Amino acid sequence: MSSRTRSSLPRLVSLLGCCAIFLLAGCERLGIETPETIAAAREADGRAVGGACRHAGRALEDCFTLNKKVERAAVFAGWRDMNDYMRENKIDVVAPVLAALQPQAGADEGAEAGDGDAPGRAVGKKLSTSAKH
Repeated sequence: MSSRTRSSLPRLVSLLGCCAIFLLAGCERLGIETPETIAAAREADGRAVGGACRHAGRALEDCFTLNKKVERAAVFAGWRDMNDYMRENKIDVVAPVLAALQPQAGADEGAEAGDGDAPGRAVGKKLSTSAKH
């Protein structure tokens, strides 16, 4: 009986070893990210940012300035791909709505500060008074 136990022990160890190898081969399911998946995700994010910038009508340099943490090469590739796509399908630029609202918010803050005029109006008045001379 002891010889039978001794012969089954190496089989059990090798079976457990094979199971462990197969389980560890599927590490992606455990959420462990490899450097390749991280690089692919960064590339995809950069392309998405570049495409969104082009669709919004932003210049490439503005896109780089607004998104400093994204890889520039990926942003450029996404911007270029979206540019080609928009030209082929004759798609117009969609102007960002939030960027248009920000200067108005600044003008409202200036009026609340007590100077009475928005900063843009004060410049216009200076130009109109200097034109009389």
